[in-house]
Amino acid sequence: MKLILASASPRRRELLQQIGLDFEIIKSDVEEVITKTLPSEIVMELALQKAMDVAEKNAEKNVQDCLIIGSDTIVSVDNRILGKPKDKAEAYEMIKSIQGRTHQVYTGVAVVKCPSSTVINFADVTDVEVYPMTDEQILAYINTSEPYDKAGAYGIQGLFGKHVKGIKGDYNTVVGLPVARLYNELYDLGLI
Repeated sequence: MKLILASASPRRRELLQQIGLDFEIIKSDVEEVITKTLPSEIVMELALQKAMDVAEKNAEKNVQDCLIIGSDTIVSVDNRILGKPKDKAEAYEMIKSIQGRTHQVYTGVAVVKCPSSTVINFADVTDVEVYPMTDEQILAYINTSEPYDKAGAYGIQGLFGKHVKGIKGDYNTVVGLPVARLYNELYDLGLI
C-alpha cells in the first residue's frame, strides 16, 4: 500500500524517514477552515482536511490503495492558540507569552485510505516548559530565521532547544508528528 504525506514540512518528512517508512509527498493546498474551539479538536479537524484534500486529488487521478497522512500542529497557552507569527513583533509576543512557564503543543493526525475513508484521526498533546528568558534572549532568537514558519514561533529541535526546561509527553508531537503513536495505530490495524 502506497503511503503519502500530505505535507511539505521538512520536519514531518524527517520523522517519517527516521522510523523507516517509505512514502511520497503530495502537499495539501486546502484552505483551512476551523469550526472547532478546543485545540485537540482543531488539530484533528485540520489534519483531516489536509488528508481529505490529497485523497480527493488522488481520486481524480483514480489512484487506489493508498494511505494519506495529514497532520497539523498548534501551540496553546492560557487557552489561546499561537499560530505561525506574521512578523517579528508577533514572534516576540508569542515567545514572551511562553517563557518562564509551561504551555501545550497539540498535533493532530488523520490517515485516510483511498478512496476517501478515514481510518485514523487523533490528537496528541505534550506539555513544554520554557526557562525564563530575558528580552535580550527573546530578541536574539527572533532575529534568526527560525521562528517564522513554526507554530508558537519556535522549533524545539533547533536553536530554541536551549530554552526548553523540559517536556511531559512525546517530543515528536512538538516537532510536528507523533510517529510512534502513528506507527502503532497503523500497525494495530494491519496497514503497515
